[in-house]
Amino acid sequence: MNIILIILGVILSLFILTFIVYFFNLDMKLIRKVYDLLGKHYDKMKRDKKL
Repeated sequence: MNIILIILGVILSLFILTFIVYFFNLDMKLIRKVYDLLGKHYDKMKRDKKL
């Protein structure tokens, strides 16, 4: 019986966590921060001259 309650608690916690991420659009906010960091990195790189 304890194992079933633990499994249900984990499933409920994961559902609440995914709902919070969906509701506040946190995945896209995180990707935007990563995109900005990568943009700064790649903007500093030297480029090959093209003909």
